[in-house]
Amino acid sequence: MAADDRNQHRLQSVELDEESLAAVSRDQEQERQIAIFDLLEENSFAPEGGRGRALRPQDGADRDRLVLDVKGPGYERRHILSLSPFRGVIKDYFMICESYYQAIRNSTPAQIEALDMGRRGLHNEASELLQARLKGKVETDLDTARRLFTLICALHWRG
Repeated sequence: MAADDRNQHRLQSVELDEESLAAVSRDQEQERQIAIFDLLEENSFAPEGGRGRALRPQDGADRDRLVLDVKGPGYERRHILSLSPFRGVIKDYFMICESYYQAIRNSTPAQIEALDMGRRGLHNEASELLQARLKGKVETDLDTARRLFTLICALHWRG
């Protein structure tokens, strides 16, 4: 892909609809900001029929869907993504992350590595599911889908 194509198929900004989000702690807000920074730092985001420049995820009280407002030059679409297919993997991901953080304090390097491999495997599984759910709406590479899944988790983290 040429440099101009990469710039045209990149997210330039991510704005959260603060009114649709629950109040969060400082740690939760920091996790959201880190997830956004990582997503914007490097991504491949090609909306079907347009060039995406901005993404505005909304995650309201209905926690079962993610609303993506994608805007770009001559392009504006709203995609509503059901998060129901992600419910189990998000729950498992949070559980394994908690086990991983506890293991860092108390376990052997081999145990920590095993948990980290499991965590990465779940992250990949969720990212591939995200790519499949976005098919026909937005094309992303696996790394971008991983970063977007991280943002989804940050939006759902209860601390």
